[in-house]
Amino acid sequence: MTPQTTQSIAVRLERVLPAPPARIYRAWLDPALLERWYAATGCTVRRVEVQERPGGRHAVWQTGPDGEDIGGFESTLVELVPDERLVFDFNFVGPDRKPVPEHESRLTVELRPEGDGQTRLTLVHERLEAFAAAMPEVAAKVEPGWQQALGKLAAAV
Repeated sequence: MTPQTTQSIAVRLERVLPAPPARIYRAWLDPALLERWYAATGCTVRRVEVQERPGGRHAVWQTGPDGEDIGGFESTLVELVPDERLVFDFNFVGPDRKPVPEHESRLTVELRPEGDGQTRLTLVHERLEAFAAAMPEVAAKVEPGWQQALGKLAAAV
């Protein structure tokens, strides 16, 4: 019997942002800052809950361009290295707010100082295979969604 291989699905983005690592790090954890940028273009963050500790909740509620509730994200903070690294067990959720454990993915954000008070942000969103198999049309929007959100992050800091 030939073993089946599953192609790994991951999004990897790098961007230099116009703020020091400490400010970028806070932008991932401060609800007031997250409300300003943590959504793709056309979507709005209407509520955020963050328990800033390993094992803590990181939840975001979003509305679509028409103002309707579209769900958001229910994540668990796995690792926090101040001003350097954040790791999330990440789950996309619909308006019912029920995560599907089988669709959980891993989001890692690394921050490195770049000249002139800037930060090189590296975002890796991986373990997307089960999510992509279940919801291919939504999974296809993961990379463009992160591109748009990171553009909003650059403007917010």
